[in-house]
Amino acid sequence: MTEIYALLVLPFLIFFARVIDVSIGTIRIIFVAKGLKYLAPLVGFFEVLIWLLAIGQIIQNLTVWYYYLFYAAGFATGNFVGIFIEEKLSIGMVGIRIITKRDATELVNALKQEHFGLTVVDAKGIDERVKIIYSVVQRQCLEKIIEIVKKYNPTAFYSIEDIRFVNEALHPPILSLSQRAKSSMMRRWRKGK
Repeated sequence: MTEIYALLVLPFLIFFARVIDVSIGTIRIIFVAKGLKYLAPLVGFFEVLIWLLAIGQIIQNLTVWYYYLFYAAGFATGNFVGIFIEEKLSIGMVGIRIITKRDATELVNALKQEHFGLTVVDAKGIDERVKIIYSVVQRQCLEKIIEIVKKYNPTAFYSIEDIRFVNEALHPPILSLSQRAKSSMMRRWRKGK
């Protein structure tokens, strides 16, 4: 039984421990970048605890070379899993900057209908006049805003950047996806009356 444990079970335990601790570490780094000062240390505690368990097994079995491969594979996989989890969590705010050469009236109206706060600026590009549309949105709303941009102006250039802090006094209230859906349903209901 100990031979099966050493050959099969322990390498996979090392692999999964690395996947978990690196995934947690990726999320911890994101929490630090977002300024979540109470969550980051808590997550860091479990990250290091799991890492100690994995590295302890490596230290006890320094002559078993293929444990190193499982350790390294767990590290690589953990990075992927951590980024995947972070994308699903959709934590924080992002700024989106949309630059369009076309008339942006329909795009701006569609974004306003969905209650996105906007700042629209006339600007000059290399050769012609452009519109720059700025918005700060919850990360979970990003897909919706990109969907609207692609629908009303598929050739528009846009860039997205993380925002650590938003002074809400300067911005209209930011609605969640469920609040936007309720608002959209109410507008349709009123039009049907």
